[in-house]
Amino acid sequence: MSELVRRPTELAAIRAASRSARPLPPVPALMAALVDAVDRRDLEGFCLAAHRVVRAATSEVGE
Repeated sequence: MSELVRRPTELAAIRAASRSARPLPPVPALMAALVDAVDRRDLEGFCLAAHRVVRAATSEVGE
């Protein structure tokens, strides 16, 4: 079996990414991407855009 070997910079990059804010595009732009994905029958793009719309429209993510 092969073991997962982590690089020393990998943990630092993960920590830095979790501390930095990642602003989402405005909801109208995301809705336009959602409509475009529907028009193209792009299921993966539809799911991605739909999830981003929900994240941008709600203040917190919960279950």
